[in-house]
Amino acid sequence: MTMKFRVKAELENVDIVTDFVNEQLEGMDCSMRSIIQIDIALDELFSNVCHYAYGDGVGYATIYVDDHEDNGTVSITLEDEGIPFDPLEHEDPDVTLSIEEREVGGLGIFMVKRTMDDVLYEYRDGKNRITIVKSL
Repeated sequence: MTMKFRVKAELENVDIVTDFVNEQLEGMDCSMRSIIQIDIALDELFSNVCHYAYGDGVGYATIYVDDHEDNGTVSITLEDEGIPFDPLEHEDPDVTLSIEEREVGGLGIFMVKRTMDDVLYEYRDGKNRITIVKSL
């Protein structure tokens, strides 16, 4: 079953997004570790939508939560109608370098990719869609 929630893409709404998703996860047999990792990923992804999707304007984000009982996973999709941007097309930061030697940016998405079982992006019908998949 898919649960859907639409919210204004503003940083002060990150807790509302996380609460909505956690409410769905509570009804699934999701481990606390997975919930914490999902919360961190959501914070990063929703913050990116707030900061970058709409330039100087404000738009909306729609969050979809899908329970895949057949394979024991959950997928969470953030959708926006902002500027097309695929965060997965950029190279991962070289985390072996010191902080002073690293380029700015990319660490948040890197962490999302490391903690989720899968991360997918598509731009279709004028909408960015980034989906995270996590084992329950």
